Amino acid sequence: MQNLITSRVGNLLGFGAGAGMMMFALFAQYVLKMEPCPLCILQRVAVITLSAVFLVAAIHRAGKIGRRIYATLLALVALAGAGVSGRHVWLQNLPKDQVPSCGPDLDFMLDTFPIMEVLRTVLSGSGECAEVVWRFLGLTIPGWTLIALLTLGVYGVWVNWSVKKTAAEA
Repeated sequence: MQNLITSRVGNLLGFGAGAGMMMFALFAQYVLKMEPCPLCILQRVAVITLSAVFLVAAIHRAGKIGRRIYATLLALVALAGAGVSGRHVWLQNLPKDQVPSCGPDLDFMLDTFPIMEVLRTVLSGSGECAEVVWRFLGLTIPGWTLIALLTLGVYGVWVNWSVKKTAAEA
């Protein structure tokens, strides 16, 4: 019996999910006027990177080893993004008296500091990252992003590791 989903179609679906996440992020920023904090921007980078890997995996006629490499890349990107999202959720759930003070703007840091110092500063979080401006079903955007990144990471591993290519894909 032929598989209902091929690795190529599965990767296109993963790309579509990431593109949908970015469409919502841009809608929230430009229509709902929610400015992204530095941790939000890092999460966007993770989603864009994950989507790009899904797209390349969909376009590339990779063999078994190539698909496993894509599965590994997808897992690593998803875990890195989930780590940033998890840190963001943690900051949002700190008691008010433990929230760090607001730091410099990301553009200023990128213009002024070395990249490793920018990453260290951004990942430590700031007061603006702890602010909650939107909830859906009790979860904030970083909470939903955490769930989505972990889900897409597991899905990417499954679709590239275990889904077989059909004769038409070979």
